[in-house]
Amino acid sequence: MTGSVLVVASSNAGKLAEFQGLLQEDLPPGAVDVRPQPAGVTVAETGADFLANACLKATAVARATVAWALADDSGLCVNALGGRPGIHSARYAPDNARRMERLLAELAGCQDRSARFITALALARPDGSIALTSQGVSHGHILEAPIGEGGFGYDPLFWVPAVGLSFAQMTPPQKRRHGHRGRAFAGLQPQLTALLHP
Repeated sequence: MTGSVLVVASSNAGKLAEFQGLLQEDLPPGAVDVRPQPAGVTVAETGADFLANACLKATAVARATVAWALADDSGLCVNALGGRPGIHSARYAPDNARRMERLLAELAGCQDRSARFITALALARPDGSIALTSQGVSHGHILEAPIGEGGFGYDPLFWVPAVGLSFAQMTPPQKRRHGHRGRAFAGLQPQLTALLHP
């Protein structure tokens, strides 16, 4: 795979930036040419869980580009809401502000605000077959109001007690260390490096 193109199977600018940071930090310089998902490629997320959706996206983008493709599916699972929004996190409302508003409204009056962020990663070969998978989890709780200017999605509402910060307050290195996406990538990285340098 050395010198090959690796397409990040996402049209989400925030996810793309996080992946580029992870790949640049954890892989040898020049090991792979990282590119965004081409415009016009869409994938229906019809899987029953995060890993199924990640595999669907990785396979579809790999076949469309005839390149290695790395996909993720991530979501926020809130205990008091029975695990919602879960795999529907990105579709919980039309935009980030309204997604956070809906979440806060549904949690109004709840004492239990514990939650977890989950990321599933899938790496597909150029023929679409899945080569590697990994999952990462971050535990925290939902704040009563957004805090912080960074991150994306639900990050301003997700408080990590072990760090004393919301995801939106963390620096990129902190987010990589404590975030679900960084943890999932850490599980994938040794195998990915072995593929890059067989």
